[in-house]
Amino acid sequence: QVQLVESGGGLVQAGGSLRLSCVASGRASSMFIMGWFRQAPGKEREFVSAITWSEGTTYYSDSVKHRFTISRDNAKNTVWLQMNSLKPEDTAVYFCAGNEYNQGYYTYTAIHGYNIWGQGTQVTVSS
Repeated sequence: QVQLVESGGGLVQAGGSLRLSCVASGRASSMFIMGWFRQAPGKEREFVSAITWSEGTTYYSDSVKHRFTISRDNAKNTVWLQMNSLKPEDTAVYFCAGNEYNQGYYTYTAIHGYNIWGQGTQVTVSS
C-alpha cells in the first residue's frame, strides 16, 4: 500500500514562490501517475498538475501553466510542485494524489483518476 505525504506549504506574498513535496512510501515504484490537486474554501477540488511516473510526461491546468512546474525523482520516490508567480487565487489546500493504473488519458486531470491521496498542505498567498 502506497502512502503519500505532502510538505512545503506555507504563507507567501503575491509574486513569491513555494515548492511542495510529495513523498511516496511503500510500493512507490508501482505508481503510474502522480498528481497535484487543490481545494480552496467553499470550492470544489480541482486539478493542478500531473506527471507520469515512468516517462515523466507532464500535464497542467490552464490556470497554472507557465507558473508551476511538476517534477519527480524516482529514486527518491518524490514528486515536487514548484510554484512561481503565486497569486492570491492560488490559496488552497494542495493534495498529492496517485494511481498505480493507467485508466486512460481523460482521467489524468480528473479526481476519479486517482485512488491514493495525501492529507494535504495549506498554501496561503497574501496580496
